[in-house]
Amino acid sequence: MSGEADSLRMRLGRPEDARAIGLLVRRVARRWVLPDQPRRVGLAMMARFGAKGFRERILAGQRFHLAFLGARLVGVAGMRDDSHLVQLFVSTRYQGRGIAGKLWRRTMDDAIRRAGTRRFTLNASRCAVPVYLRLGFVPTGPEGRSPKGVVSTPMALTLRRGPAA
Repeated sequence: MSGEADSLRMRLGRPEDARAIGLLVRRVARRWVLPDQPRRVGLAMMARFGAKGFRERILAGQRFHLAFLGARLVGVAGMRDDSHLVQLFVSTRYQGRGIAGKLWRRTMDDAIRRAGTRRFTLNASRCAVPVYLRLGFVPTGPEGRSPKGVVSTPMALTLRRGPAA
């Protein structure tokens, strides 16, 4: 594993990465997120996770940070408005290796550098709540349904001011 960890590299996603992003996100979502969603909500979610949707979001300025082990895409983090984490997915095979934490720190640092963001929000799927708790997020309300019907828990992370943040 240390050889793999040493080869982890990250970069900002480009429009031509949309297909690979869509494949990874759809595969992970199908395994971990969809079981907790109503069928029609899951179908709509999967449609949004296609290459076309990711390409459009990248072209519109949404930032996606990608994690690779060698040439293999193993993780993706998408941030909207430099403050709302819309996706953080790590390939099932590579979960539990610290990739999500590294990807989150990279995404967070980018938003801090670009916009000075001190408060981050997200809507966590049921299975992701423990991961986000480990990353320092706290629930800001009970599990509920978004306007699109997605079952999730709203969470936030507020950074302290100053150099120790």
